[in-house]
Amino acid sequence: METRGVTPPLVVIAGPTASGKTGLAISLAERFNGEIICADSRTIYRGMDVGTAKPTANDQARVPHWGVDLVEPGDRFTAADFKEYANAKIADIRNRQKIPFLVGGTGLYIDSVIFNFQFGLSPDEQVRYEFEQMSIKQLHDYCVKHNIKLPENSQNKRYIIRAIELGGVQLKRRATPLNNTIVVGIATSISTLHSRIRDRSEQIFDNEVVKEAMILGKKYGWDSEAMTGNIYPIAREFLRGNISQTELVERFIASDRQLAKRQMTWLRRNEHLLWADLPSAEQYLVDQLGGRR
Repeated sequence: METRGVTPPLVVIAGPTASGKTGLAISLAERFNGEIICADSRTIYRGMDVGTAKPTANDQARVPHWGVDLVEPGDRFTAADFKEYANAKIADIRNRQKIPFLVGGTGLYIDSVIFNFQFGLSPDEQVRYEFEQMSIKQLHDYCVKHNIKLPENSQNKRYIIRAIELGGVQLKRRATPLNNTIVVGIATSISTLHSRIRDRSEQIFDNEVVKEAMILGKKYGWDSEAMTGNIYPIAREFLRGNISQTELVERFIASDRQLAKRQMTWLRRNEHLLWADLPSAEQYLVDQLGGRR
């Protein structure tokens, strides 16, 4: 039982896609009376279940999950929005004397919470409109010319534009994570990660991701911002007859590998992450939370 009056810690489990962080978080949350907040810029969208590897209904039945199905595809949702949402959930979970687990691979989401980012002012709508008319390549060229670091998802126009808008603004942030926070990163060898990505691709296609993509494309339009990432543009090429099913699977695997690489590039910048493989991370967290059974 949790001791009343003692504020439960915030447990952060970060790692790239297919690293096993979700399974670890669920196991620990069950054991230590916790709830999970997903820090994933893809699973925030309603209806995008299979293609984003969203926690399954069974996962969500085992442990309460927050941060999923927050907005419709195409709706604007920023890192600042996530920070506000996550902080409210962390406070709510703690008020119920449970342990909040912040789990995901979107480094900006995680950092915005644990380093208490103070985001810049709202963007100028006219300037934003002008950037929205530019292609991805033109936006990339603009960033290079003005020495602006590309965001984690450099193929997402909305993220690039926001990076440009913040380019001249030095975000205020803590130098160290918030007090009463336990932060770990799941270290996985490249070969193991690639094997897990391939195994997961088979499961995703068994779960009819192409059908999901077709439904979403018709409902929201293939040019919707949320439809430009992950499996969906590749599925569109398959539905058009431009690639075979084998090519579809291989392209998806390559896309997920690239995503994992981008996620790791961001996460490695956080010098406060304690990197460990899954068994070591589990043992460390069990030791940290052992008095909270």
